[in-house]
Amino acid sequence: MSLHFIDIAIIAAYLLGTILIGFWLSKRASKNINSYFLAGNNIPWYFLGLSNASGMYDISGTMWTVAILFIYGIKSAWIPWLWPVWNQIFMMVFLAIWLRRSNVLTGAEWISFRFGKKTGGTLSHIIVVVFAIIALIAFMAYFVEGIGKFAAQFLPWDLAVEALGLANEDMYAIIIIAITTLYTMKGGFYSVVGTEVMQFFIITIASIVIGIIAMSKTTGEQITAAVPNGWKDFWFGMDLGVDWSDILPLANDKIASDGYNAFGFLIMLMIFKGIWASLAGPVPGFDMQRVLSTKTPKEAAKMFGLTPIVLTLPRYLMIGGICVLAVVFMKGEDLMRTVVGPDGVATQVIDFENVLPFALNNYVGVGFKGLLLAGLLAAFMSTYAAFLNAGSAYIVNDIYKRYINPNAENKTYINLSYIVTIVTVIIGLILGFIGGNIHTMTEWIVGSLYGGYTAANVLKWIWWRFNGYGYFFGMLAGLLGVVIVPAILSLVGLGHLSPIEQFPFLLLFALAGSFVGCLLTPPDEEEVLMDFYRKTRPWGFWGPIKAKVIAANPAFKPNKDLPRDAWNVGVGIAWQMCLVVIPLFLVLRDWVPFWIATLTFLGTSFVLKKTWWDRLED
Repeated sequence: MSLHFIDIAIIAAYLLGTILIGFWLSKRASKNINSYFLAGNNIPWYFLGLSNASGMYDISGTMWTVAILFIYGIKSAWIPWLWPVWNQIFMMVFLAIWLRRSNVLTGAEWISFRFGKKTGGTLSHIIVVVFAIIALIAFMAYFVEGIGKFAAQFLPWDLAVEALGLANEDMYAIIIIAITTLYTMKGGFYSVVGTEVMQFFIITIASIVIGIIAMSKTTGEQITAAVPNGWKDFWFGMDLGVDWSDILPLANDKIASDGYNAFGFLIMLMIFKGIWASLAGPVPGFDMQRVLSTKTPKEAAKMFGLTPIVLTLPRYLMIGGICVLAVVFMKGEDLMRTVVGPDGVATQVIDFENVLPFALNNYVGVGFKGLLLAGLLAAFMSTYAAFLNAGSAYIVNDIYKRYINPNAENKTYINLSYIVTIVTVIIGLILGFIGGNIHTMTEWIVGSLYGGYTAANVLKWIWWRFNGYGYFFGMLAGLLGVVIVPAILSLVGLGHLSPIEQFPFLLLFALAGSFVGCLLTPPDEEEVLMDFYRKTRPWGFWGPIKAKVIAANPAFKPNKDLPRDAWNVGVGIAWQMCLVVIPLFLVLRDWVPFWIATLTFLGTSFVLKKTWWDRLED
């Protein structure tokens, strides 16, 4: 593909701007470790909300979401519940407030706040750092796969280095990641937020542009003629109800290989997993970092209330626009790509992740193409930078500072963070180059890796007797279960199950580890439990500790908001789903469901204003 000089100039200006912002903010970031990793808790919640939205707008996820919308139609709006995307609602309603009340620096440090610093607390602290590092490297590899594939299809230069076995897409991934790493290292969390706010506006403009282009180049009648019956339906039964046989049989093969034909059963599993995963709270990463960087608990909740709005509406306008262009104009041969096997033989394989590049290559004009490519690069870089900065915090603050050199100068910690960042990037690149496709990596991360995280992290909130040993063995069982559970299932003839279908078994395995580790060891120190309960004020099974806290301070008011929080979560999930489908129905020109979704969004917004926003407290 050849890019016009104007497009190249726009991309170059964007890349230069991100580097300059990183260097400009480096002086603020280098003051101390709190400034480097949390920006001194001095950034307003609305900037953090924009940053959070930009950080979730990654290119790999966007390519995946476009692909599933192309295949599954409007029903694909349910598939991101795999993550689950509505964990943002749990954070918005109550979890962000609970987390922020701790006043700690990282998620691992929060674990010490919950379980103390004796043997059980130390073990729980170590295991969450291990998980954070594994998750960080897994996401690094996931991002590498997406950005390399994306850039190689758009940027015009052949950069392959055959002597080193590096393909064209590998070299593009290295260059773009190197630029992102540079500004992230220099500016720390200040740089991450500063560049992400700029990137947010670029992404939003790009999304609006692609939505307008799609609506100007297609009609509702063309879309209807190009898709199978049921493709435009939001609701579903036990079966998917989408059959591509007469239009694109290859799509049916993809649905079968994904295992999504039994759609109703799949959604039930997603809801089951989603409740557990959402109640567990954020995994150690950039979500938790943003919570801990807010000024107050109330602002942490507001940040997560803003994120779904500013993220979902523009993102799905772009996703819908790209998909509409593809379903109307794309042919089966456009989905094929050449893969060279270990034996040197080239074969043609279908790749639905080509949908996004196809639409942008063929239907976006000069200038707009540069803007859109800059926006999608921004989507990748913002997410990558966020994970990179958050991940290095665990190694520097929770390993080196805590166990090796607790009294070092701030300069030592900052310099070490540079080294950790570079090493993490190199490992992520290597694993990314040998990884699978984006869909496979997505399913493994959200189905297996995150699945092992849930059991111990739900119990830590709701049960006073759950101790540091229980957390350690529960997390260990979850991590080991990622390998052991699939092996056991294969032995009993269930090796064909997808990661989401394996989740209940993995959950039981991790719960067993949690309860065995907890019940065979003594409770945590009473003072630690009382301090945690007094500051955090969770609801759940805290009776003995609650009684002691009230005895020590009769004015203490326990949390009785479980019914209201549950109500707000339910309303919030419906509210967020409206944000997903409104832009999709808009680009489809499907006006009846568009107005139903819009009115539902306005109604749920009014309810949340009365039952959530107006009742927020620190």
